[in-house]
Amino acid sequence: MIGRPEQVLLALIGEAAIGYPAPVLAAIGHPVTWIGAAIAALERRWNAGSAMRRKAMGLGLLLLVGCSAGVIGWVFEQLAGGSVAIVLVILLASTGLAQRSLDDHVRAVAAPLLRGHVAAARVAVARIVGRDTEALGETGIAVAATESLAESFCDGVVAPAFWFLVAGLPGLLVCKVVNTADSMIGHRDARYLHFGWAAARTDDLVNWIPARIAGVLLCISGWGGWRTMLRDARHHASPNGGWPEAAMAGVLGRRLGGPVSYDGEPAHRTWLGDGPVPDAVDLKRALWVYRRACLLLWIGVGGLAWLL
Repeated sequence: MIGRPEQVLLALIGEAAIGYPAPVLAAIGHPVTWIGAAIAALERRWNAGSAMRRKAMGLGLLLLVGCSAGVIGWVFEQLAGGSVAIVLVILLASTGLAQRSLDDHVRAVAAPLLRGHVAAARVAVARIVGRDTEALGETGIAVAATESLAESFCDGVVAPAFWFLVAGLPGLLVCKVVNTADSMIGHRDARYLHFGWAAARTDDLVNWIPARIAGVLLCISGWGGWRTMLRDARHHASPNGGWPEAAMAGVLGRRLGGPVSYDGEPAHRTWLGDGPVPDAVDLKRALWVYRRACLLLWIGVGGLAWLL
């Protein structure tokens, strides 16, 4: 079932206004954490043996969890015959979006950083990035948070909204399974290189169109950045991550990327954009670009609802 644009719009607005209530989170957790728990349990059981077996079992994990989520979404939609059931579909869809939580997490980095409390900002940024953060100063923290904001705008906002629009609630839930699996097992280290291959490649496919939409929305909301996005997006290690990150770099007139380390191992990344690296003020600017981009997404989905 193709998602109705008005349902997508209501889910976006509802999630931004309310988020995921803390009492509900404390009582039953979050659907994404349920997905993560299933992936972690299967990975512990299945990630063993030869490279070929690991690839096959990793694909099996993705199919099992993804199909299960898709079926759950399909059942909900089939039962959504009345107004109350449709509201439940919209509420469930809103749990797959991360506009408010992303804003909250990045503000938690920007606020202490603007006050010069680097240690507190370092603790906050460690919650949203996978790189080593112990030695990061102000600019390193600002770079990490800005990159996470730009890339997560695609993964946590545009992609689930896009797949909800294209394939209804099943599409959104499968998208969340793929994104979660990629973040958990789609790494190129010894443990996950083969087992997470299917998750990483499927995530590339799922985010291909949303990443480019996200880049365009960021450029429009920031009144520029097109040249940097078109020039530098292809230099990113990911076929998708470079689009929103290069767009944000261009909008801010700053450089993102550069060398980092993961678990003590250095990773040499290409710089995206020109100029100095961002600081605390630039991170605050990035948040406003992100908020305007979310508003533009609402307007675009609302336009579709009006046309259809």
